[in-house]
Amino acid sequence: MRRHLVPAALLLPLTLLLAACGGNSAADTAGAGTDGKGSLTLNVGDQKGGSEAVLRAAGELKNLDYKIKWSTFTSGPPLLEAVNAKAVDIGGVGNTPPVFAAGAGSKVSVVAAWHGTSKGEAILVPKNSSLRKPEELKGRSIAVAQGSSAHFQLIASLKDAGLKLSDVKVKYLQPADALAAFTGGKVDAWAVWDPYTSQVLNAEQGRILTDGDGVVNGLSFQVAAPSALKDTKKAAAVKDYLERLRRAQDWVYRHPDAWAKVWAKDTGLPYEVALASVKRTNASRIAVAVDKPLIASEQRIADTFTELKLIPGKVDFAAFVDTRFNGGLPPSTTTPRVYKDS
Repeated sequence: MRRHLVPAALLLPLTLLLAACGGNSAADTAGAGTDGKGSLTLNVGDQKGGSEAVLRAAGELKNLDYKIKWSTFTSGPPLLEAVNAKAVDIGGVGNTPPVFAAGAGSKVSVVAAWHGTSKGEAILVPKNSSLRKPEELKGRSIAVAQGSSAHFQLIASLKDAGLKLSDVKVKYLQPADALAAFTGGKVDAWAVWDPYTSQVLNAEQGRILTDGDGVVNGLSFQVAAPSALKDTKKAAAVKDYLERLRRAQDWVYRHPDAWAKVWAKDTGLPYEVALASVKRTNASRIAVAVDKPLIASEQRIADTFTELKLIPGKVDFAAFVDTRFNGGLPPSTTTPRVYKDS
């Protein structure tokens, strides 16, 4: 039986997954509760189906000798605004929000990183499109969320094909609106990320023209408030929290089906879409060091957006990292995992 896409309006809850990708969605800081015990509280910024969900699923919220107070955000930028305002001690975002935070002079520090495949970051075209290679995008209309990781992936993919952003007609649309435009034939292509990529493929409404693998860095981060890191007890809690997150990511790789069930329930994604996204993207992530190659890679993103005048002035990304939690982690260039069906 042919599967149909969820109507655009019903995809609005998925904007809660934008934290890895940018966007302008507001924060919902009502909080998702508190875990642990003790006199110290670590304020953690999260998104629906994010760190709290994976830590709980992996059993990593047990035996906490400090409290974790969760606050839920709809995207990376407002989460980092909360970090800058010291309302949140630490939170997870993707490769682009920290660049914009740095450009705004925010007080934030990247303290941990994961490297995954970028196969889920894709330029999609309708299934019956005549487009067969990226070079053919010249003069075509492409939907993308402005300032998102997909925005940079689009720029990088076009450059790889010998094109500039000015060679295409960019339509700046958030995912729900972009989906409507894509399925309604209003745009020729859509630059987006998982789980939207998996959603379109699963519904057989489109195909991948090109993906970000080998084009973008595939990094995601935990970003902390420098003021929290100066507090010895909070810094110790941050260290423990990061170790738990790393173990939880290892659990995702070993139990993709179990995580897909939790993720689907937490976000409202269809299970088969969640599982496809987990296998294509989420399960591939491996904890890596915040090192010089990582800084250089993020600096290239910052410079790209500065050149496009989306960030005012030069950004020194090295000034926004803290390497104390690297431990014995492998370099950021370490090859991501590849999930193989048994």
